[in-house]
Amino acid sequence: MIVLSVDTTTFAGSVALLEKTKLLAEFNIDSPSTYSERLLPAVDFILKTNGMNIKDMDGFALAAGPGSFTGIRIGLSTVKSFSYASGKPVAAVSTLKALAWKLRHPQNHLICPLLDAKKGEIYAALFESRAGKLKEIVPQGAYSPDRFFTLLPSNRIIFFIGNGINAYRDKIFQYFKDKARFSHRSAFIAFEIGLLGYELLRKKKGVKAQELKPIYFRKSQAEEKD
Repeated sequence: MIVLSVDTTTFAGSVALLEKTKLLAEFNIDSPSTYSERLLPAVDFILKTNGMNIKDMDGFALAAGPGSFTGIRIGLSTVKSFSYASGKPVAAVSTLKALAWKLRHPQNHLICPLLDAKKGEIYAALFESRAGKLKEIVPQGAYSPDRFFTLLPSNRIIFFIGNGINAYRDKIFQYFKDKARFSHRSAFIAFEIGLLGYELLRKKKGVKAQELKPIYFRKSQAEEKD
């Protein structure tokens, strides 16, 4: 199964091409410039380098959110067009789960993916890694930092990952002191999106283009003004 994976939910955007769980190619760029300028050229480069086109894909994997509303919309509309053109299904994957997937481990430990949602909020969750799989302990959502951190155990080591670390490092130390561990793994998650998406597609849990929906945990500015 050949899967094209796309993430546009943060500045650390990426595109990956996988054959089942094998990474064939990956294109990463950390930039605030608009995805409308760089997403299609990145996809075109990856496909041409591997002698493929959109119709050769068996399915698509998309980081459907949470994250930047503009980035999510661009990724969603682009992958929808790929799905319409090829007739192939799409697996919608959570950005937070993909970040946590980077830190999964055979031994049990806690993983906290953390994204800066602006406006004094974070997108976050707490997962426990068990035998290389993830169990959601604190639900994914938009939280005030203080509210979220009070939901986490303060007596266990927690591995934090995501751009929210930069904005809330001091507050994390305040709550968890020497129990906090900060990941130095890259923020690029197209490969992880592809791995999680492949599992969904393999289990026939992909959706048609018209059924694809974003993962939002709060209203966008435009929706708030309505």
